[in-house]
Amino acid sequence: MKKLESSLTNMALVLTGVAVIMGGILAFVNHLTEGPINEQKTKALADGIKTVMVCNDLVVAKTDTVKQNDAKGKELTYIIYQIQDAQKKDLGAAVQSTTGGFGGDLKVLVGFDPEGKILGYTLLEHAETPGLGAKADKWFQKGQKGDIIGKDPKEPLTVSKDGGQVDAITASTITSRAFLLAINNAYTAYKATPADAATGATEQDKED
Repeated sequence: MKKLESSLTNMALVLTGVAVIMGGILAFVNHLTEGPINEQKTKALADGIKTVMVCNDLVVAKTDTVKQNDAKGKELTYIIYQIQDAQKKDLGAAVQSTTGGFGGDLKVLVGFDPEGKILGYTLLEHAETPGLGAKADKWFQKGQKGDIIGKDPKEPLTVSKDGGQVDAITASTITSRAFLLAINNAYTAYKATPADAATGATEQDKED
């Protein structure tokens, strides 16, 4: 009986030791990759801002954070990047907005001109079905079936199935609704940007 107890104890000690070692290895690997991952995210955001503002030579003159509650009372956070050109002329803002799509969170970056018209957009993150909901990155671009570029969301954008003016992605109405909700919410957050919000200027390098 003693031998059995000793064997179980030794097994537990070995498993504990292995778990500790593996935990240390994972923490070390995470530490090594954290920097490059953050750099990639920063570059993707910088490139995204240029894309949605349709301008390569620009400056993020101010960064604001706006919190608003959705229809279900859930608090949502929006990041507004106030944009200027090289001559410090106001170009509008790029707004980061997140809603729940069919497969998970749908994070959109959308550019607005000073009057609130949509300049462009890009998907930062999504978990939509490949070939269906994932089409949102192209479907609503200029010249495409669901083109929203140049529209003013003062009157919320909705899909034609709901009596709106935007064609939904074929077989992906839920994703289309989520996408347009993210755009509408981004517009509302942009218009609600506080004048005394915290700021931080960051220049975006001009592309070659």
